[in-house]
Parts: sequence; C-alpha cells; structure tokens
Amino acid sequence: MKIFKFIFYIVWRCWFYGWVLFTIIPIFPVLLVVTSSDKLYPVFFKITQAWANTILFVMGFKVSLFEEEKLDDNKSYIFCPNHTSMIDIMLMLSIAKNPFVFVGKKELTKLPIFGFFYKRTCIIVDRNNSKSRTAVFDAVRKRLSNGLDVCIFPEGLVPDDESIVLNEFKKGAFRLAIEHQIPIVPISFYDCKKRFSYTFFSGSPGKLRVKIHAFIYTEGLSLKECAALKNKTFNLLYNDLISDEKLQQQRN
Repeated sequence: MKIFKFIFYIVWRCWFYGWVLFTIIPIFPVLLVVTSSDKLYPVFFKITQAWANTILFVMGFKVSLFEEEKLDDNKSYIFCPNHTSMIDIMLMLSIAKNPFVFVGKKELTKLPIFGFFYKRTCIIVDRNNSKSRTAVFDAVRKRLSNGLDVCIFPEGLVPDDESIVLNEFKKGAFRLAIEHQIPIVPISFYDCKKRFSYTFFSGSPGKLRVKIHAFIYTEGLSLKECAALKNKTFNLLYNDLISDEKLQQQRN
C-alpha cells in the first residue's frame, strides 16, 4: 500500500509542476506584451486568474469561500492571508474579484519562467536589504494610486516547521495600511497546508476553505499604533485557525 502512495505523490507533484510551467509557455508572447506596461496589468491579472483556477481544478481542489464582509469595488484594501503552501498564490488569485498585486519575496524570482513574470508584475522585497524594504513602500504607493489592491503575506515566509499554526507577523503591511488609511482584510486559508504543503510526500485533492474576515479599519490610526494593529490581526487569524483545527480534530 505504501508503494502506491509513494507513486501517487510523485505523479501528483510532477503533475502540478508540469501544469504550472507548461501552461505558461504557450502564452509566453502574450504575457510579454501584457506585462510591458502598468496600464495592461488588469489584462495580465485576468490571465493569471484563469491560470490559477486551471491549476486548482486539474489538481482536484475545490474552493469554498465564506465572506464576513463584502469588498467594495470602489475602495482599496490590503489583503493579509496566512501562508502555508505554494498554492496560497493560486488560491488568492482565485478568490479575488478585482486586480491586486502581490508583495513577494525575492527568492521566487529564481523559479524558471514563473519567476520571470513574477519579477515583472509583483513588488519584490529582499528582506536582507534595507534599501529594498524601503523601495517596497514607494512601489505600493504607486500601485494603490493606480487603483490596485495589495496582497501581503504578513508572515513573510512559510515556516519550515509545519506544526507552527501562524508565524510572527512583519510590520510592513500594517504600516502601509495606516499610512494610506485603508482597511486590512484578514484571510484564513484553512486547508492549504493539509492539501499541498512543502513536504513532497504529502497532500491530497479536496476542498480548500477560505474565510474573508470582517475588515480591520485604519481611519484615524497613527503609525504609533502599528504594533497594536499587527497584533490585532495576528490574534484574529491565530484564534480562528486554532479553533478550526480543534473542530476538525473533533470531527475526525
């Protein structure tokens, strides 16, 4: 029985990487054009959204979304999901209703093909470089002024230890939200770690539950309250994820 599981995981993971890469290659020229100008970013976003939905579908994932509060098309937001898997990016693209831009780590630019377009369209941060972190704020301001939302995984990196429910948050997302007086949108990804973690021999097709929590508004807040905003968001997500984890254990 173990040998069949072993074979399944190898085939399933290769299936994922194959779809990620080989769905990009045929439309490479189109992607070059739509990533050549900020004005064409909404077109690029729609293409990547279709790409993400395709990957989730062929991997056997079904998205289940619950919204405590509805997004307003005429307002800007900073999305803050927990980060546990490489499919977090696809899932975030899948549930979005309007174009947004990722703030992401420099390491992903090294991935073949995907990394090339990632670098052209996302706001890249080198967490070991103070100048890079400062430049991120300028880039985010520009995107927000163009009417785009921003998605930041506040943990920064996926924890190496999969027993960690939620890693410590960085302050960047919360400083930006206060500076621009725009809401933080906490988002719980409940199943990504279970379905497709970074452990190669793990995971399975199935449901990917997502909860968009009631927004945390920042009007009237000053930068002195950045730490409090960060802690409030962390505690909300942590308590929600812990509660869901306990509920799932009881059901099993």
